[in-house]
Amino acid sequence: MNTTTAQIFWWVALPYFALGVFVVGHVWRWRYDQFGWTSRSTQLQERRRLKWGAPLFHYGTFAAIAGHVIGVLIPQSWTKAIGIPESGYRWFSAAAGTVAAVLVIGGIVILATRRLFVPRVRATTAPIDYVALTLLLIIVFTGIAPTIGINLLGGGYDYRTSVAPWFRGLFSGSPDVQAIAHAPVIYQVHATAAWLIWAIWPFSRLVHAWSYPVWYLWRPYIVFRSRVASHPNEPGTGGRKWRKIGVPY
Repeated sequence: MNTTTAQIFWWVALPYFALGVFVVGHVWRWRYDQFGWTSRSTQLQERRRLKWGAPLFHYGTFAAIAGHVIGVLIPQSWTKAIGIPESGYRWFSAAAGTVAAVLVIGGIVILATRRLFVPRVRATTAPIDYVALTLLLIIVFTGIAPTIGINLLGGGYDYRTSVAPWFRGLFSGSPDVQAIAHAPVIYQVHATAAWLIWAIWPFSRLVHAWSYPVWYLWRPYIVFRSRVASHPNEPGTGGRKWRKIGVPY
């Protein structure tokens, strides 16, 4: 089947463009905006919702990334070689993906609520933050819908024979355009939103994901010394005395 120009643009040019912006954008941000390389924490503005939303979002994201590494980057032949049947993999993937998605959705909803309804937090929010949150919600919902509706409750769809080879092919220089072009639309929307968030990543507060405090592993201990509180010496009691301006000690 012939590959159209639109398919080449959408499934080859767009991913490579997003990857290029991702790499070049991070280099530019690091060279010219190191002081802005931060999560721009709003903990001082509001912490009650943040203490719940941030852990839910981050732990759910880590679980989702691990699931994508297993499902997309690891070929199906490898899991079969170690004795994991396809049915067992599909059920495990659906269950684990559902848990991860629930955590991510809960975290995003809480964090988005802070951004929208807490005035002090809203005042520190840039337009790019709303774009990132919107894309994250699209990615999560288009990821959880086929996980539950197709793979768990439906007849199942083996994305490891279509989406996964196309994705791996991008890094080997031979993406299978026809495989992704004939995948269900919801998988296509999921992949497109993912590339878009890669493109805006360097220009948002998402860059803090690469700022791991690795130096904490070997930093010296912080020594705290206690001391008994004492009242300061008053003038005329042997301490520092009052003096007129211009008069030496």
